[in-house]
Amino acid sequence: MTSSALITGDVPPGTVRTRKRPLADMSACQMFIWQSVLFVLIMAGWQLASGRLVSSFFISNPVDVAVRLWDWTVSGFIFPHLWVTFYETVAGYVLGSLIGALLGIWLGVAHFMSRLLNPFLFAFYALPKIALAPLLVLWFGLGLESKIALSTVIVFFLVFYNTFTGVREVDQDLIDTVRLMKAKRHQVLMHVIMPSAMSWIFAGLKISIPYALIGAIVGELIAASQGLGYLVGRMGADFDTTGVFAVLVVIGLLAVALNYLVELIQNRQERWKILSH
Repeated sequence: MTSSALITGDVPPGTVRTRKRPLADMSACQMFIWQSVLFVLIMAGWQLASGRLVSSFFISNPVDVAVRLWDWTVSGFIFPHLWVTFYETVAGYVLGSLIGALLGIWLGVAHFMSRLLNPFLFAFYALPKIALAPLLVLWFGLGLESKIALSTVIVFFLVFYNTFTGVREVDQDLIDTVRLMKAKRHQVLMHVIMPSAMSWIFAGLKISIPYALIGAIVGELIAASQGLGYLVGRMGADFDTTGVFAVLVVIGLLAVALNYLVELIQNRQERWKILSH
């Protein structure tokens, strides 16, 4: 390459331009390595800060938290509480998602009913759902039902509004074209509206996962004798910071596992959608 080409940036014929690959394009393995390094740095910083910069009474430390989690796992102490919270979260998530998706699809295609119910739905949506927890405990009792109900209410609105928006965003010209081809209403719904709105529906499903878990945890904090939320309240009342952090780690791992499950289902659905085309 000549000096003029170096100055002007011109590339001689036959020369292949090379472009540095941005960090966002790195492989999953490389990203996992970076995430692992970041995790180790955070844990090391926490360990060093505990007892030096901040009293360990307030922030504990990763070693004590890991030991506590190991003891709970070996003794089996954590599993009944984990199962209760998992059951409440999944039950509320499934019920809220199902009801929200069905109502979102129905009101998305039923313009009169959506206009009729819109102010009522919006008013209920504006209510802080956590404030409903004492009322749900009064209605459904101290058992699992009140926590499931709270998770259901929270998930319902997230899935409903995403589904409703997705149905309304479908290209009307596409719907009209299919109708001109003598497609029946259920065929338009199944072959045009649903596939087009599916990305919106899954967005609502992914967003609502942590909120379903929050609903279960908050319900257990208010009134429960089992569950991870109950453990958080119990450890906090005993001023056991290590126990609180240990439960929070379990809650975080549960949220990650549920999110991964929904992503797996979404990937399978999108692969089927591509193959069907």
